[in-house]
Amino acid sequence: MTTRILPAVGEADAARSVTTLLSQLPDAEPAAPVGDSTQLIDTLARLAGESLDELPEVVLVHERIGPVPALELIREVSLRFPAIGVVLITADASPGLFSAAMDSGARGLVTLPLSYEELVNRVQSAAQWSVGVRRHLGAGGDVFTGPGGTVVTVSGAKGGVGVTVAAVQLALAAQASGRTVALVDMDLQSGDIASYLDVQFRRSIVDLAAISDISPRVLSDAVFSHSTGMALLLAPGEGERGEEVSDRAARQIVSALRSRYEIVVIDCGSQMNGANAAAIEMADTALLVTTPDVVAVRGAKRIVRMWDRLQIRKAEETTTLVNRYNRNTEIQPPLIQKITGTRIAGTAIPANFKELQGAVDAGRMHELDAKSVVKQALWALAGELGLVKLPAGAAGSEKYKTDRGSIGRSRRRGDSAGRGKTD
Repeated sequence: MTTRILPAVGEADAARSVTTLLSQLPDAEPAAPVGDSTQLIDTLARLAGESLDELPEVVLVHERIGPVPALELIREVSLRFPAIGVVLITADASPGLFSAAMDSGARGLVTLPLSYEELVNRVQSAAQWSVGVRRHLGAGGDVFTGPGGTVVTVSGAKGGVGVTVAAVQLALAAQASGRTVALVDMDLQSGDIASYLDVQFRRSIVDLAAISDISPRVLSDAVFSHSTGMALLLAPGEGERGEEVSDRAARQIVSALRSRYEIVVIDCGSQMNGANAAAIEMADTALLVTTPDVVAVRGAKRIVRMWDRLQIRKAEETTTLVNRYNRNTEIQPPLIQKITGTRIAGTAIPANFKELQGAVDAGRMHELDAKSVVKQALWALAGELGLVKLPAGAAGSEKYKTDRGSIGRSRRRGDSAGRGKTD
């Protein structure tokens, strides 16, 4: 059997050394090394998207890989691609590191400087384990086999711009189209998705924060199964407990959710902390919600600059959603794009709080009238972001696409309600 091996090594000298040894392994098919954690995840996702059979049996992770630390990267690979055997390359052979690597999902550890015999043994062991897992999966085991779901974070330029309404409706649109969806409240101190969806549930995201190995069963115990079919992972009822969710815990939680659901929508609120910063960094799409007024747009600009300074996300990798759009306002989407340097979503959300107020007050946001222009616009946005699964042969369906005429009319109708709120 040929063993396919993908090394993740950032340093040029170390990459040459690993490549040289791998070329000498019997029945080995080493790929060219990838230079960082992002490239590794992207490569594996691309291969899995083509076919699960294209995934390598073994991934080697060098201890100095970045920007995500090696152990966190191993955990993410293990959660998203559970049939891959991951081996850590490190100079630290201490029992503590060995234990930490195993807890993260590694199938072995190779010490530096590399030796041929040790590398052969670890790679062969990881490959045999991988083959066994794939045989089990082929027999119908209850293990996620996809490349990982799509993660979308929704953040606010400031409080009250409509983040929660947007997050809820995007998740509902994805669920209605046939996707498996998790909606996460990571506005840890003041998040209240539960109230928007009439939910009373004692468990929250905090219950997962201290767990080092989030199994499918542990995850299912922490989420609430909503009547719509969505899985809800709620913010803690006691806001001060939000501090228990560290950035590392957030990475583990997001990775676990991504491995079980096709779409993960995360409400990050408008206050930044380590947990939602980690989620935004991991997201496939980072949505920043603003309203077309000076205070909110300034807030959006500050947030985008902060994300860039902290290396969370670049401006050009962020999508800005204009909420409460009014075509007569002085600040229009092209100006917001110029000020923030972000990409502006093609769908703007018209201002019309009156049609939302009843659903919000009753906690029945999932029962919002299908004729609501706000709902129509947000579901159109879900289509724009690729969150919905269109029926076969329905690529041109208008159900999830913006009807420019009707949205234009709704914007005109919403002009008089431009001072309304949607959060």
